[in-house]
Amino acid sequence: MIFGSVRQHFREVEQSCGVSGSQLWILQEVASMPGLGVSELAARLAIHQSTCSQLVEKLVARGLLLKRRSAQDQRRVDLSLSAEAEGILGRAAGPAAGLLPVALMALSADTLAVLNDSLARVIEHLPSRDERWADRPLADL
Repeated sequence: MIFGSVRQHFREVEQSCGVSGSQLWILQEVASMPGLGVSELAARLAIHQSTCSQLVEKLVARGLLLKRRSAQDQRRVDLSLSAEAEGILGRAAGPAAGLLPVALMALSADTLAVLNDSLARVIEHLPSRDERWADRPLADL
């Protein structure tokens, strides 16, 4: 039920605004913190920096994200939204981060700790594991 609900939500997101769920989440994060860098963005999304960089480059190529060198540190690239991206955020269906983070925020710290421990046990008992998926957003599964 959880995975089916999550997948359906991301399908609806893509149909309503033309970007994937993970792309929409990136746009929302940049909208909430203009000037955010890729490293900070990856940390906010809890994904690997290289995965985040690939997602950002796709959004830059589509003209939805803008990259500018930081005035304070020329090595750093600051991200901001294009006007088109702002329109996409305005018509997006449901929470940009997805259904699961919203549901998890409703749980107590104790419940989350038990859930984390239980899921770690499930992972330990998987007959085969593919670690490449560990840092991928659910929207990309």
